[in-house]
Formats: sequence, C-alpha cells, structure tokens
Amino acid sequence: MTPEEWTYLVVLLISIPIGFLFKKAGPGLKKWGAAAVGLGLTLFTCGPHALHSLITILGTWALIQAQPCSCHALALAWTFSYLLFFRALSLLGLPTPTPFTNAIQLLLTLKLVSLASEVQDLHLAQKKEIASGFNKEPTLGLLPEVPSLMETLSYSYCYVGIMTVGTDTRHPTTCPLPPSTGPFFRYRTYLDWLEQPFPGAVPSLRPLLRRAWPAPLFGLLFLLSSHLFPLEAVREDAFYARPLPTRLFYMIPVFFAFRMRFYVAWIAAECGCIAAGFGAYPVAAKARAGGGPTLQCPTPSSPENAASLEYDYETIRNIDCYGTDFCVRVRDGMRYWNMTVQWWLAQYIYKSAPARSYVLRSAWTMLLSAYWHGLHPGYYLSFMTIPLCLAAEGYLESALRRHLSPRGQQAWDWVHWFLKMRAYDYMCMGFVLLTMGDTLRYWASIYYWIHFLALACLGLGLALGGGSPSKRKTASQATTGQAREKLREE
Repeated sequence: MTPEEWTYLVVLLISIPIGFLFKKAGPGLKKWGAAAVGLGLTLFTCGPHALHSLITILGTWALIQAQPCSCHALALAWTFSYLLFFRALSLLGLPTPTPFTNAIQLLLTLKLVSLASEVQDLHLAQKKEIASGFNKEPTLGLLPEVPSLMETLSYSYCYVGIMTVGTDTRHPTTCPLPPSTGPFFRYRTYLDWLEQPFPGAVPSLRPLLRRAWPAPLFGLLFLLSSHLFPLEAVREDAFYARPLPTRLFYMIPVFFAFRMRFYVAWIAAECGCIAAGFGAYPVAAKARAGGGPTLQCPTPSSPENAASLEYDYETIRNIDCYGTDFCVRVRDGMRYWNMTVQWWLAQYIYKSAPARSYVLRSAWTMLLSAYWHGLHPGYYLSFMTIPLCLAAEGYLESALRRHLSPRGQQAWDWVHWFLKMRAYDYMCMGFVLLTMGDTLRYWASIYYWIHFLALACLGLGLALGGGSPSKRKTASQATTGQAREKLREE
C-alpha cells in the first residue's frame, strides 16, 4: 500500500470513534463539530490547496442565491468547469493539488450539485403553492428552507465521508489508485441527522459490527492478490511475451484486487456513518442508497417509541459486495457498485440527458462519469465500453432468453454471469492503467475480445428482433395499462 492509501485508511478508521462521540450530541454540536473536524482534516491533508474547495462552495452558493429556479444546471456547469481548471493546474504552471484534495473535490462536486437541485425543487414547490393559493403537506425529502452560507459550509465540510479514496493527479504511475468517493449523501439526509429526535434509540454498534466483519478478510485478500499479481507487470515488455492464456487470466486477479481495496474503503466509510447514526431511517421508510426515504414515516413521540422501531442504513450503503460479484448482468453490477454515486448519476445526469434512447442516455452518463473521475484516457476507454455491453446484453437477452426453458434460462444466467465478470475485468484494466497507450496495448494483446464479443452479441440480438431496455419497459407499461383498462371494463 502507498503512503496515501495508509493515510486514507487511518482517516476512515478515526472517523468511527469520532462518530460515536457525535451520535448523541445536540444539533448545534453535530453541525459545527462535524464541520470543524472535516475542515481540520481538509487543512491537514490539503494545506493551501483547500482553497479550491472553498472557491467551489462559494461559487455554488452564489448561483443558488442568484438563480434558485435554475440553479441545478448552473451548479452542474460551474462545478464541472472548475474540475477542468483544477485538473489543468500543472499545465498552467500552478501548484499541483495533493491526492487528498482531489478526493475532497470529487465528493464536493456531488454534494453541491445535489444541494442546488434540492433548492431548485423547493423553489418550484413554493411557486406552485403560491399559484394554487393554499399550503400543501410537506413533500417527502423537500428542504424546509434555502440553507444559508454557513449551513452550506457546514454540510460541505462535514467530516462524514469527506474523503474515502482518491488519486494523485500528477502522474499515473506514481499513484495508480483510481479515484472513487462515497458514501454521498444529500443535504436532506444531513438535516435529518442533525434533527434526529432520539438519537440514543438508534442502534449503532450491532449494525456496525455486522457491516464491518468481512473488511479484514477483504484487506488480506487485497494484499495477497496485489502482491502476487502486481499491476506494474502489465506495463513491462516481458509481460507481452507471455502466452495468451496468461495475459487473458491476468486481468482477473487485477480486478479482484481492485474490488477488495474498494470493499475495505467503502465498508470503513459506511461504518463511520453508522457509528454516528448518520443515514439511519426506519425500515418502513424504504430508504434508497443516496436518495434516502421513499415513504413518509411518523416521527417517534418518545424514546421508547423510537427504540421500538427497526432501523437500517440503506441511505449511506455504498457497496453490495455479494451483489457486485454474483449478479448476472452488467447493468445490475453497476447498481451494486458505488451505490450512492450511482444514484447521483441516475438522478442528476441520466434523467436530464439530451436523448431519449436508453443506450444514448447511458453513453452520456458514462461520459460525464468518466470526466468526473478524471482526464486520464483509460477512464474514457473503459466507461464508454459500458454502453456497448449494456446494449449487447439487452438486445440479446430480449431476443433469446425468454424463449428458453427454465433449465435453459438457468444455464444462460451462468454463462451471462461469467461473461459479465470478464467484461468488468477487461474494463478495469483501462481504469487502473490510465494511459491510452498502456490500455490499448493490453487490450490489443488479448485481441479486444470483449469489444468484438459485445458487437457480435449486439448484431445477433438485432438480427433476431431483440428490443432495447427502454422499448421493453415501454411495452411492459403499455401491456400493464391495457390489462388495467380491461379490468375496469369488467
């Protein structure tokens, strides 16, 4: 492990006992204490580069104040534009940020775009109330008011999840750790944590232990696999003199080590949230990762009433390890990986994509996801392979799987799972090698087999009349609507 990785791990582990200290604190101490800890960590790890985060926050807050009715798009444009400037600092002759600054900047981009969207939703809801002339019941998830500058700063610098994993933006070979961050949480989730009526009744220790137990095993597996199959070997000329089966196999342990590392980091980050009672909601609220509750639940009236409820931490759940490894489809694998960020991408990028086609929307989302991660060509090569795989599995599954017997469908799913894992192995190589030369060299050494297989499956699915996921969804909705209409007539 690099010094940066050890520092990240220490920060994550420290957040767990800090969480227990803040859990039963009052709203004021939670708000300013958590912000002070987060700001302290930012200054300690970033030094003067912490100024980048402050500029991003102030710019977003100014846009929210100036244009609350359209601040979501403006905040997205502002934060993503600043990311470009942030990553071009070395080209401009300015000091290069630390890898920790990059990690904080990534999460801050998500939080500020989400905050702007929440403020825009509040503003539009208020306009509808004024136009209708009467007050409605508070909408689930809606903010009570536009946050002030100090409240925006406290949310932005809250220590919870402020850094999980990041990368050095200076040179891909000095720190080949790809960026990722999480768990992301909305401002509404943050407010709910501050205003928990009876935080002492919310369980923390048992959920934390249940969540943390596999992390040491994952850590050992990461150390072992990265030692036996170092990534640097793929950059050496001698690697390409090895037999084709060896080159094909090598991407499997590389992706395995990649997963184990992030499993440890994200589980530790989730444990930091759980220790503080952050993101805890009653099970009846049916909370989603990133988004929070989907059903309104009454506020408990007493500590006894609060203690009688069953809680979960789905809102801040960032990884489903079993789902990632054993789901069948590429599409499902994305949902189980970096779950809170996937919710953010679906909510703020996919839904507003300038296209109606599922494949084109997916391509747009993957393009902006690659940009958010960084400017290394490997990100774009990998992320832009995903829409091809999604289209191939969607059309082929639609054309063939439904015509198979139950045993045939079971066999199909096993083959599909195997190919899904190989597709992720293949795409992971671009994500960790980073440069276009290294990525294409490796893919060429195994004859771009995932690309050719995906194209062949897509062509076969189209030839057999398979439909895209969006068309299948529309057809399913139409069929359901017709069935309901028939029932009404009867």
